[in-house]
Amino acid sequence: MRKLAFSLFLLTLVIVIGTIGYIVIEGWGLFDAFYMTIITLSTVGYMEVHPLSFEGRIFTSLLIFAGVGTAFYVFTMLTETIVSGQLQDFLGRKRLEAKLETLHDHYIICGYGRIGRHICRMIAKEVPFVVVEKDHETVEEIEKEGFLFLEGDATQEEVLKKAGINRAKGLVSVLRSDADNVYITLTARSLNPKLFIIARADEEHVEKKLKRAGSDKVVSPYLIGARRMALTILRPAVTDFLELVTPEEHLELQLEEVRISEKSDLVAKNLLNSQIKQISGVIVLAIKKATGEMIFNPPPEYVFEAGDVVVALGDRKGLARLEELASGQKRLKDFV
Repeated sequence: MRKLAFSLFLLTLVIVIGTIGYIVIEGWGLFDAFYMTIITLSTVGYMEVHPLSFEGRIFTSLLIFAGVGTAFYVFTMLTETIVSGQLQDFLGRKRLEAKLETLHDHYIICGYGRIGRHICRMIAKEVPFVVVEKDHETVEEIEKEGFLFLEGDATQEEVLKKAGINRAKGLVSVLRSDADNVYITLTARSLNPKLFIIARADEEHVEKKLKRAGSDKVVSPYLIGARRMALTILRPAVTDFLELVTPEEHLELQLEEVRISEKSDLVAKNLLNSQIKQISGVIVLAIKKATGEMIFNPPPEYVFEAGDVVVALGDRKGLARLEELASGQKRLKDFV
């Protein structure tokens, strides 16, 4: 692209010089001088606009030598760019950059390894996100999956800015290196203090460092895997239940969290009078208060407040109804 841009600059320069040359030497008008320059460079063989003087013929000869060579160079660079796919790649990057600029309240997934790959597939239909990956071969895999991506090193501040970290809702750092995850967390927190950050930790002692660096949640894949296996041995029925409520596409039963807005009819109503069970058929397992307090198995007399996050278990249709009620999109009377 640099060679193509340089060749186009040279061609433009030759056209400008040719136009000015005919104006100065022959005293022609701007359009006649420009037209004469174009037909000279293109070697189409048209007759001269006006009879040329001796000096004008010498200038035209020099213009032919310089211009034709430049035009041939431009044509060669343009052909090479199109054939090699560079122009397509360039336009693709421009479209990608345009999409990145429109992202708001999205998640930045740093790393597309074994964990990052599964995260992207599971959240693809739920939330907007962009994957940051520096390995070119891995980037090609991301492109085939159809995910929005940015090729670059997530530990670099400029790369995170290109990913729209100032407009992002959250960041997930799942690189293989604990040191990289700590550095990304530290950088991300400094760029966006309100960002929700989830980081991976392979070593147990790294968890404290990630917390100090600004991570809101720290996840250890090995520890989670070990706990799940141990639970399978000790309490297999519980494990079967957890697998049942895992949000996979082929399962209807799901665990979901719904935030209650100020305009919801649930505000100031207790759990019994809210008719959540009758309207949606979901089971309210817990409620997370705005203060962070978690209330498990809330009693019937619990009174809902704006900002409460309801953790519920149910099918997709019922959870969708609960979402409409909690967000204020529908009133209680709409379900009666």
